[in-house]
Amino acid sequence: MLDIVRFAPLFADWEETMVWSCLQGVMGRAEANGDLSAGMIVNRDFTFLAGRPDPALLVRAPGPILVPRTADWEPLIEAVFGPRAVREPRYSIKKEPDIFDRRLLEDLSAVLPSGYELRLIDAAMVPILRAEAWSRDLCSAFDSPEECCRRGVGVAALYGSIPVAGAGSYSVYHGGIEIEIDTRPDHRRRGLATACGARLILTCLDRGLYPSWDAIDLRSVSLAKKLGYRLKGAYTTYWIG
Repeated sequence: MLDIVRFAPLFADWEETMVWSCLQGVMGRAEANGDLSAGMIVNRDFTFLAGRPDPALLVRAPGPILVPRTADWEPLIEAVFGPRAVREPRYSIKKEPDIFDRRLLEDLSAVLPSGYELRLIDAAMVPILRAEAWSRDLCSAFDSPEECCRRGVGVAALYGSIPVAGAGSYSVYHGGIEIEIDTRPDHRRRGLATACGARLILTCLDRGLYPSWDAIDLRSVSLAKKLGYRLKGAYTTYWIG
């Protein structure tokens, strides 16, 4: 059995909620090499790598997204996976609990085109979201609709009675969630992601949860800034194809 007390220092001070989640025993799994000089944390689609680069550990990394803590992992990833490893930047967003402007968020969440409404994701909505590729990650971290509503939090934009956009819990940890925002392709560019994101942040604040944000691209950074977050900086990931 992995000695988590000896393992945890490899990931100390890494401000990544999916790392925290695993170390807290909430979700994800941890693995290390024999002498605990290197370790990985696997949570959802992400594998976080820390310590001294170890090829034997790396070949067991499931991916599809590898996140090396230090640059010395990068040549090893490229050597082990070759052209399958596609280097991609992601963008870290600062974690600042007191930065949000509730009035701004209320205003942003109220701007919806005619025919749309916001609603909290409930147990009845979860199977509908799971059945669609565009919305699956809003609630796929959980084993059941009841667990999704008990451990996570989410907001959906409905057109008529059909969910067409949403902001939910990609993962959870003690004291917060990692935000996932998605919109059905035929309903994009209508402000739905902004409205859902604003309402989810407000709901998290009301429940004493921190809504953590990590940006896949610059469009996500732009939306985060619109909602009140501030950019910390870019970091390197690898998509393993």
